[in-house]
Amino acid sequence: VTLVAGHLANNQNSSWETAAAGRVSAPNWNGCITQIPPKGGGVGFKGRYELANATTAAISGWDIRPTPLGDALYNSRVLDYDLVRQVREEMNDMPILKGVYDASFLGESQHATATHIVDPNLTLLQKVEHLRKDIRQFIQVNNVDGHTTVIWSASVERPSETDFQSANDLLQVILNNDTAHDISSSMMYAVAAALEGCSFVNGGSQNTLSPAMSELYEQSYRTSGDSVLAQFETVSYKPCYLLGTDFKAGQTKFKTAAVEYIRALGLTPRVIASSNHLGNNDMLNLTSKTTIDAKMRVKSNIFEPWEETELDHQVKVMYTPFMLDEKRDVVEYTSLGFLNCPHTMLTYTRCMDSVLCVPLMVDAAVWCDYFARLNVSTLSVARATAYLFKVPEGGAKGVDPGFHRQMQELESTLKQVSSGDSPENAADLRTLFKKGVASGVITEEQAATLQSMASFSQHVAKLHTVAS
Repeated sequence: VTLVAGHLANNQNSSWETAAAGRVSAPNWNGCITQIPPKGGGVGFKGRYELANATTAAISGWDIRPTPLGDALYNSRVLDYDLVRQVREEMNDMPILKGVYDASFLGESQHATATHIVDPNLTLLQKVEHLRKDIRQFIQVNNVDGHTTVIWSASVERPSETDFQSANDLLQVILNNDTAHDISSSMMYAVAAALEGCSFVNGGSQNTLSPAMSELYEQSYRTSGDSVLAQFETVSYKPCYLLGTDFKAGQTKFKTAAVEYIRALGLTPRVIASSNHLGNNDMLNLTSKTTIDAKMRVKSNIFEPWEETELDHQVKVMYTPFMLDEKRDVVEYTSLGFLNCPHTMLTYTRCMDSVLCVPLMVDAAVWCDYFARLNVSTLSVARATAYLFKVPEGGAKGVDPGFHRQMQELESTLKQVSSGDSPENAADLRTLFKKGVASGVITEEQAATLQSMASFSQHVAKLHTVAS
C-alpha cells in the first residue's frame, strides 16, 4: 500500500504536511536510484540510461485479505496522515485480486484473516493458470507496452522441503497435481510469471529460487519445445528474470557496507551482534517457528561469500506491536586490529520498514524493464541487481556481498550492455535464432538476416559510444 500511495502522490503532484520536513510535494522518488539523476558523485541513473518513468507505471496486485487498500494504508500508520487522507478514498476503490494461499507455509497469526483467497480446492495447475489469467488481464486492461514484473512482497513463507533441480521436474509436479511435493504459493506465482514472460522478484526470505526455477527463466529452455512445456496452453518466449532473495533495505545494506569498510582497513571482523524490533504484520508472522527459520537463514548468511570462518554473526529479531512499521536496529561490530587489539563500532538505525523497501521494488521493476528491452542474459541481470538482496541467489549466487562491490557490478553491466558489447547478448540471440529455425518459425536465411541486423545494431552502438 505504501507503493500505491507513493505512485498516486507522484501522479497527482500532491503536496502534504510532514512532521519532519514541513510541507513537501511530489514528484519525489527519493531512494529509487533509477528515478533520480546523479549529483555530486552520488549514485543516480536517471538520464544516464533510457529507464522507465515509475510515475507512468501500472500497478495491481493480489492479497489474501480483503481490506481495502486505503484503509490498510491508514491502519499501517506508515505515511503522514495529510497524505493518507488525500489518497485513501481512491485507493479504497482499487480492486484487489484474490491470492493463492497455503496455510502450511505461513505462521498461525495469518490464518484467521486469510479470507480473500483463490479456491483452495483447485489443483496446482489450475492455481497457476488462474494467476496467469490475472497477469494477462492486468496487461490488457492497463495497455501495458513495457515489461511486467511480479514482486513477492507478502509475508515470509516457511522453506519448501523440496529442492527442485530441473524445470521439467517442477512443471511435471504441477501438471500432475503431485501434492506430495512441497510447492509454496510463491513458487506458483514465479511459475505463472515465467510462463507469461514476466520477471519475478522474491522480496521475501523463503527459498522460492531453485535450480529448477532458474532454468524455467532461461529463454533457451522456454524456446526448446520441450514435451513438458508443450502441455501448457501457451508459453511466452520473451526475456524475463528471476531475482532474489529478500530485499536488502536499510540496516542490512549498511551492515554490508560497514563490514566492507572494516575489511578494507585490514581489520579482521570477529563479532557482529545485531538486534532489530518492530511491530508490523511481517514481524508478527515471524513469531512463528514455522517461518522464522527462513528469515534467520538469509539474515545470518549475508557474508557467506567472504568466507570469514571466524566471524560470529548473530541476529535477534523481536515483535513489538507498539512500534508498528518503524524498525529499530542496533548493531555492534567488533574486529581485531594491529597486535590483535579490539576495534568496536556501534550503529543505530530507525526507519519505516515499508519506506525502505518500496524504492527497491521500484528499482527492481525498472531494471527488469530496461534489461528486457536489451535482451540481456539472465545471469548478467541477476548479478547486476544483486545489491537489492540480502542473499543474492539464482544467477547471482556467490556475488561479493560488499555493497560498493555490488554497485560496481551494476555499473559494469550497464556500461557493457548499453554499448552493445555484451557477448552473452550475442550468444542469446544466436541461440534464439537457431531455436526459431528448428521449430519452423523462421528459415535459415531469415535467421542469418536477423543476426546480421543485430550485429550491425551493436556496431552502431559502439560507434556512438566512442563518438560521445
